[in-house]
Amino acid sequence: MDIQKITIIGGFGKDGEREKVDRFELKMGDIISIVGPTGCGKTTLINDVELFANCNTPSGRQVLIDDKPIPEDFSFDPKKHPIALISQHTNFLSDLPVGEFLKIHAMVRGAEDIELIIAETLDFANQLTGEAIIRETAMTELSGGQTRSLLIADAVIIGNSPIILLDEIENAGINRTKALELLKNYKKIFVFVTHDPSIALLSDFRIIMKTGAMQKLICTNPQERLAANELRKMDDIFLHFRSLIREGEEISEVVLRESIQKLIEEK
Repeated sequence: MDIQKITIIGGFGKDGEREKVDRFELKMGDIISIVGPTGCGKTTLINDVELFANCNTPSGRQVLIDDKPIPEDFSFDPKKHPIALISQHTNFLSDLPVGEFLKIHAMVRGAEDIELIIAETLDFANQLTGEAIIRETAMTELSGGQTRSLLIADAVIIGNSPIILLDEIENAGINRTKALELLKNYKKIFVFVTHDPSIALLSDFRIIMKTGAMQKLICTNPQERLAANELRKMDDIFLHFRSLIREGEEISEVVLRESIQKLIEEK
């Protein structure tokens, strides 16, 4: 489906008051983060987007595609559904091997070179997760991080969904910096629900949520992008030590201090 933009028109918060963000638009290629404390309504907002809310959800929000209300058949026809939601819940009923799962999806989508697209999907997913995903592994045997890495890759490459919603990927042990780098190569709309400052500051803009309502829309400025770069360096240190611990290495205070000192010197 050819989509140029989606528009979210504000509704009401938990207190019944009108949302302070009346409306905002997302164009193809945009990355937005939804931030706020636990229970503030972040997941409700992406659910409204995923369901194409038309003033028919508790929030009273409306979602438009290219300035038009969503056709009713979008909600019932998976082939016309332009949104992929990668949630925190990744339980599978199928124990199909990974390769077979991807093959079936590629066939349903009418892919021409199925083996090539499966290889591309696995390569994408394995850049996000620590332990490589093997084609022969059953879907039910994947870890949470592997599953979400695979679903992100599947939605981007095989599903080719124009709008992808990602709910707290930082909780799955995914390399989030690498994820953002890879996603920026695809001209899609990416919406992150996140508590992670790096993801928020590397997004084009962010929605601040409170009491179930959109309170503020902030466009990321150049200074914030510089700050995000410094946060990335800190993340690299954590990723480095996480890798060492996973490999069975013993960590000393001296090694830790040397790594921190190196970070300070690079600044």
